[in-house]
Amino acid sequence: MNRAINIILVFLIIFTPIAFGSVELWAYSIMELGILGMVILWALQILIDRAHPPLQPKSSILPLLLLGLFLLHTLFQMIPLPGGLLQTLSPKAHELRSYLNLGLQSTNFPISLYPFLTRIEFLKWFALSLFFLFLFYGNGLTLRTFLSLILVILLLGIAQSLYGMFEFFSGHRQILYLKGPEAVTGTFINRNAFAGYLLMVIPLAMGYLFARQSMEGGRFPNWRARLSNLDGKSLLLAFGIILMILALLFSSSRMGIGSLLLSFTLITFFFRNPERERRISRTSILILLLALLWAAWIGLDAVISRFLTTPEDMEGRVRIWKDTLSIVKDFPLVGSGLGTFVQIYPMYRSFPIRGLVTHAENDLLQLASEVGLIGMTLIGLLFFYLLIQALSQLRSLRYDDPKRYLGIGGLVGILALIFHSLVERNLQIPSNAFLFIILWALVLRMGRESKRKPLIEE
Repeated sequence: MNRAINIILVFLIIFTPIAFGSVELWAYSIMELGILGMVILWALQILIDRAHPPLQPKSSILPLLLLGLFLLHTLFQMIPLPGGLLQTLSPKAHELRSYLNLGLQSTNFPISLYPFLTRIEFLKWFALSLFFLFLFYGNGLTLRTFLSLILVILLLGIAQSLYGMFEFFSGHRQILYLKGPEAVTGTFINRNAFAGYLLMVIPLAMGYLFARQSMEGGRFPNWRARLSNLDGKSLLLAFGIILMILALLFSSSRMGIGSLLLSFTLITFFFRNPERERRISRTSILILLLALLWAAWIGLDAVISRFLTTPEDMEGRVRIWKDTLSIVKDFPLVGSGLGTFVQIYPMYRSFPIRGLVTHAENDLLQLASEVGLIGMTLIGLLFFYLLIQALSQLRSLRYDDPKRYLGIGGLVGILALIFHSLVERNLQIPSNAFLFIILWALVLRMGRESKRKPLIEE
């Protein structure tokens, strides 16, 4: 069954970004079914093979508890409540329901202003929560399997970058069979979603590169000897990282580029080794400089012009954020209902705009408007618990342990995506959320392996 689980997992890693980020119903439904299939196979394996422990030893129950409470909170948003209770929990929801009642006899209404959309978002969160719990608590995926998954992710990131740049620079400007934007987007519809995806892959690739170097750290006396003896795989990996940086630059995602610079700053900081600090700084800075020089040689006019329009776009975002804060103020405790932003925002829009505002351009602010203080507290506690666990476990690893570089690479990818999500929507893109969860599992797994066999022996 492990083989079947691994096949499904690799398929979803490849499928979710290729299917336009899995933003359409058919695509994220396949993702949800795939996750459900893996969990069912895992459960069957637990029942059949009782000789091997199904759960990781000494795993805390807190993530399970927090995720379970968040899902229960979302379910509670869809339950019809008596008018008095609804007025206590969400006065604004009660006011709107009473106003729109139009003489109907029923006085029981749910907290969610659009339960159908809340149900759809609940299924996404439920599937992704199952996926996280499977990776976090499951004992079926070996360290070797995680290394294979990392290679699949890196190859896919490079392939996405090559395809996006081919479409852009050839003048074809398509995304598979759809007309694409005037930027490099891979198979993603939105440039920012593509940038968010690469923001997770690039630090992971850097971690993998440094992990390979650390395995050979004692074989060469200095960096010149190490450079002259680099194997073909390391050179190809470094070239692939440069290609991904190029693709991110030519996506013209302004915050994506800013988050990339932040990620390299974090890489230089976290990868510090008292014995080899200069070498690590040189390697990361050299890769970034080579990518920037190559991009400048190709031409950065389109990227520069995008940055020149930043004040106008930022003004529009700030207006949306202010309107979203008004929603938060009206639905402070339990929110307006998960997934209801697109329906409720027109009531709060304070300025004219073409088209429909479907997202708040800030994942955290939008989530706060939809799930309220209760939901955000649960998610915040989960995030900080996992972050503290990851940092403490990674700090226990030796500086020259390859697992340390892999774990830190994944953690930097997580932090870069969260930073990017402060002004864009990234975690709402199913493919990015799927990879985001894999990175969390990878980071926690690398730290958990601190007292086991070295990576090179796996």
